[in-house]
Amino acid sequence: MDVVSHGLWGGLAFGQKNKKLFIFAFLFGVIPDIFAFAWPFLKVLFGGEFQHYPSSDAMPAYILSMYSVTHSLVIALVVFIIAFLIWKKSSFPILAWPLHILFDIPTHDLNYFPTPYLWPFNTPFFDGIGWSNPWIFFTNWILLIGLMGLLYFKKRTK
Repeated sequence: MDVVSHGLWGGLAFGQKNKKLFIFAFLFGVIPDIFAFAWPFLKVLFGGEFQHYPSSDAMPAYILSMYSVTHSLVIALVVFIIAFLIWKKSSFPILAWPLHILFDIPTHDLNYFPTPYLWPFNTPFFDGIGWSNPWIFFTNWILLIGLMGLLYFKKRTK
C-alpha cells in the first residue's frame, strides 16, 4: 500500500477524536515506510541518481534490514506495550503501526518486499497481490475517500 494510504487508514482507525490524535496516528501509520526508505529517498532528493530495483533481493542490505525491523508485528507490539504501560490510552494511535503491517501482508507479493511480520522470528511469507495492481490501488482509494467523506459529513452535521 502506498505511504499516504497507510497514514490515512491509521488516522481513521486510531485518531478520530481530534486533529492532534489523527496526526499522531497518521505518523505512526507511515513510520514503517519512512524509516525503511528515507535514506534512498533523501539521496535522490538531493541529487543522487534514482535506482530501480527489479526485486527486493536486489536492494541494499541496510534497506532490507530496516524494512524487516519496521515491518515486524513483534517489534511494533513490543513498542506499543511499552508505550501503553507508560501512557495508557494515550498510546492507542501507535496501533496505526501494526495496522500498516497488517495491510502490507496481503498487498505485497513475494518478489517485491514480502512483509516479514514475525521478524526476528522465521516468517512464513504470504504471496499477496501488489498494491500497485489497479484493482487494489483504486479500491483502496475509493474506500478511503468514501470513508473520509462520510466521517466529514457526519461531524459537520453534529
